[in-house]
Parts: sequence; structure tokens; C-alpha cells
Amino acid sequence: MPYVDRQNRICGFLDIEENESSGRFLRRYFILDTQQGSLLWYMDNPQNLPAGADIMGSLKLTYISKVRHLSCLFAVINAGMRKFYLQANDQQDLVEWISVLNKATKITVPKPGDVHAETPQEVLGAMKQVSYKMEIIGGVPIITATQEQGEGQNGADRGGLKRGQNQLPYFLSRGTQDQTVVKAGYCVKQGALMKNWKRRYFMLDENAVSYYKSELEREALRVIPLKEIYKVQECKQSDLMMRDNLFEMVTSTRTFYVQSDSPEDMHSWIKAISGAIVAQRGPGRSANTVGIQIPGEVPEPEIH
Repeated sequence: MPYVDRQNRICGFLDIEENESSGRFLRRYFILDTQQGSLLWYMDNPQNLPAGADIMGSLKLTYISKVRHLSCLFAVINAGMRKFYLQANDQQDLVEWISVLNKATKITVPKPGDVHAETPQEVLGAMKQVSYKMEIIGGVPIITATQEQGEGQNGADRGGLKRGQNQLPYFLSRGTQDQTVVKAGYCVKQGALMKNWKRRYFMLDENAVSYYKSELEREALRVIPLKEIYKVQECKQSDLMMRDNLFEMVTSTRTFYVQSDSPEDMHSWIKAISGAIVAQRGPGRSANTVGIQIPGEVPEPEIH
């Protein structure tokens, strides 16, 4: 979901067809900067990239004539002679991005005497309700906005199938898992020694939090048993670390700092891990209520 970062910009992940008519969608981190009047996209959140990392693409808001809904997951940006096709994680994500982009393109310099100019928070908070209709075309349900005329079904065919944030790795999607998977998806974690940040595929089951190099890996880089986690909460040092959507898992030997892609995803991870701990230990013994004195942290050797 789009969110407002510490620099007052609207940010989040979308897939974009960078090369026109290629049909290939790439996941990019978008930044809508209404102060600079531009829409930028990067390979990843710039907080996770080396200083001076290249921008993958950009659009001046003045070049955007309209952002239109194509289907339940697809939209198109009309910018002069070029069309940029976008794919979102879910329908709500797409609706919010369309709303903030269309609203941003209509922002003008306030005239003298104007009392109020909208902030990005207000743009996100002023989402209009959009009604939808569903049609069965070729045996496939297609959801379209009734307030807009779509551009046909070509957009829905671009890019093929998309892996969801909570979809399991291939080796766990065939009924081979021994544990019940509660939540899975990509996050960024800080290393113990080098303090660098790397994107990892996290998986929570009824006994542990594990992370992998990618969703295709069979062996976990590390498994953190739930019984060793004493606290999971939003990180109080996020401002010092200059990281958005940061939460921490505290054990007796180390605090794991984990960055999610959005505030909603961060709170979802905290709730899921806390709930799994409560289910394992019983009511009244959640991660935040276990009365154990945590000794000083001693970082463990780690190369992940």
C-alpha cells in the first residue's frame, strides 16, 4: 500500500512495464514527490541501496494526463505519446495508487490568500469510493471500475501471473511442509556484524521465524524459534536508523531489525508473530509480557 515516508513523500512498490509493449513487468519502488512534481522509481527502496543508486525511471507530473483503471490489478498512466502499464499487489493497493496519482497531477500552486494546501497525508486520506462491476469474459472474471471506461482486456494480459507477498515458496506449495505457515513474504533485515541491509524471504510458522535468501531456496539461512523471542514491536530507533516501517524481534542474544515494505505489512508481521507466540505459550505470555531479564546483546557471527 502507498504510505507517507519521513520526507513527506508517497511511496510503495508496484510492478511496471518499463519497456513499452514488452509484456514484461518488473517490481519497482515508487516515490511520488509532489514538492518536486515528479514520480520516480528505483530497483528497491533507496534506503536499501548504495548511496547515489541510479533512478530506474521518472515522470514529471505535468506530463501525466490521466491514470486509468484497466482491471482488478492493472492500471495505465497516459503520459504524452507513451503509456506506462502498472500492476499492483491487490485491488485496494491499485485503487489507492490511482487516486493519489490522479490527485497529485491536479495539484497547483496555491494563489495568494489561499488558506490551505493539501498534504500527502490528506491526499491518501481523501480516497474517493469507486464502484466496480464484474464481467465473465472467456470464463475469466474481470473486475472493472464503473466510473471509468476501460481500455479493454489487453492490460489484464500483460505480465502474466504475479506472485503475491504471502505466497509460499515453490517447495512448500505442494503439500510437503511439516509446519503450518502463518505468514510469508519479503522484508529487509540488518546483519549482525557488518550492519548492512539485505532483502530476505521471511516465513513464520507455528514454531519459528525463518528467513531465506529467496523464495526459491530450500534451506533457511537462519531459524529463530518463537520460544527465544521475548519481544516483537515497532522499532523505537527507526528515526536514528533512518528507516521506515521498521520492527524488532528481541532475543536473549540479539535484536533482529526488520524493515517491511509498508506500515500495513509491518503491523501485520508484528501481529502475526505475537499471535503465534501467544498460541505457543498460552494466553498471558505474549512476546511483550514474558518477565525475563534480557542480558546485554552480544552479536553473533553472521555473513547472511
